[in-house]
Amino acid sequence: SYKLSIGVLRLGFEFLSSMELTEHGRPVVEQLRDASGYSAHLVVRDGRDVVFVVKAPGRNALFHSIQVGARLPAHATVLGRLLLSDLTLQELTQLYPEKTLHKYTERTPSSLHQLKLLMEADRVAGYGLSQGGFEAGISTIAAPVFNDERRVVAAVSITVPAQHVAKEQADQLIRWVCDAAMHLTQRISHL
Repeated sequence: SYKLSIGVLRLGFEFLSSMELTEHGRPVVEQLRDASGYSAHLVVRDGRDVVFVVKAPGRNALFHSIQVGARLPAHATVLGRLLLSDLTLQELTQLYPEKTLHKYTERTPSSLHQLKLLMEADRVAGYGLSQGGFEAGISTIAAPVFNDERRVVAAVSITVPAQHVAKEQADQLIRWVCDAAMHLTQRISHL
C-alpha cells in the first residue's frame, strides 16, 4: 500500500508559487512583446530543463514554434544558463555528472567548465545573449527574475528570428528585456 508524504505539500506549494509568478508575469511579458515586436517568454527551471510558462507571440506569424509547457535543455540555452546561475559548482556537478554535455550547435557548451564561464559572464552582464547558441538562425536575449532573497526564480526573454542581431538593435532590446525582468522582480518581491 502507498501513502502520501510531506513531499506532496512541497509540490503543491511550488505549483501555487508558479501560478502567482505566471499571473504577475503575463502582463510584463505582453508589454515586452509590445515594445519589441518579438515573441516574449517567461521560463522557469525544472531540473535540467527550462520550461516555458508564459508566451506572448510576436508580430512574425511564421515564428511561433515554442509553446507554453515546452521544455529545452538548460545547459544548452541562455535561458538555462541564467536559471542555473545560483547553483554552486558542486550542485552543477550533481545535476550534470557526465563529463561531456550534449552539443546542439558549435556554440553549445560541452563541459561544466565552459558552462560555468558562460554563466559567470551572464551574471556579470546582468543578462544573457545567445545568437545561434541552441538553434541556428535564432537569437535570444534573456534576463533573470529574482525573488526577495535575490535567488533566480525565472527568466524573461525575447526571441529574434535572426542568426545575428546588430549592436544598435541589440542594445535597445537588452534594455527592454532587463527592464521587464526588473519589473517582474519588483512585482514578486513579496513571495
